[in-house]
This record gives sequence, C-alpha cells and structure tokens, in this order.
Amino acid sequence: MSEKVILGRDELRRVRERLRAEGRRLVFTNGCFDLLHVGHVRYLSEARSLGDALIVAINSDASVRALKGAGRPLVNESERAEVLAALEAVDFVTVFDEESPRSLIAELVPDVLVKGGDYGLEEIHGRAEVEAAGGRVLSLPFVEGASTTGIIERIKETMNAE
Repeated sequence: MSEKVILGRDELRRVRERLRAEGRRLVFTNGCFDLLHVGHVRYLSEARSLGDALIVAINSDASVRALKGAGRPLVNESERAEVLAALEAVDFVTVFDEESPRSLIAELVPDVLVKGGDYGLEEIHGRAEVEAAGGRVLSLPFVEGASTTGIIERIKETMNAE
C-alpha cells in the first residue's frame, strides 16, 4: 500500500500537474519526522484539512544528520516514509536530500505551504515562491510538549535514573 504514495521527484511533478489540471488544492509540508508523535499526527491532520491532497516531504538521513547532528535520525528515511504514508491524512510522501526543501517547493508550487508553529512565517523555506504564485503560507499551532527532541531527552533521563 505505502509504495503507491511514496514518490520520487519525477512522479511527484506528474501528480502535481494532474492535481492542478483537476483544480485540486495541494498542501505541502516537510520535516524530519524522526519519531512520529501526537504533535505530528495533529499537525498533519490539520494540514490535510487545508486542501485536497497533502504531500509530506521528509529529509533524507544525510540531511537529518546535517541538521540535527550525529546520532540522528533514529529511524531511517525509508521507514519514516512508510510510517507517514500509512497515515490517513497523508496522500503522498517524498524524500529530499537538501537541508532546505526550497527547490522542491519551487518545482511543485503548492497551493498551501505549512509548517509547525515552532516556525515563524519569515522562517518558512519556499514562502516567497508560494506567495508569488498566489498560494497561502501558514504556521500551524505547535502542540506543546510534543517533540522528538523532548521524547529523546525523556528517554535519556529515564535511562539515567535507573
């Protein structure tokens, strides 16, 4: 099942062209999604409600390491993609190698670009490209206390307490 929604860049461009031709609104978000948690689930569900299809672009293992440091990701890119693809809110998943998704966003020009509330609008990569095309850029509410880094810290504290 998940293989149908995990797409390479060329397939993703074709999907985007089809959605545009059908007049359907495409929502785009991106991130590491290293350990899936309730904050991710709520965020992705809200993102999906903003359009007709949701693309989730995840950082490759190499770009996660560049952004988060040694020891990350905890879950490899193919498994992260498979887990996301299994979520009802997610229509398509792709993996990108760059630290920033800006070039992918510029290729697809989604109708709606979203990030979590821990990002201000001025920090959202691809904002200029989406807004120039008449699209919307939103920072969705952050679920307090729900973060991969927080989960990792709690695990470390629990292990050190034993």
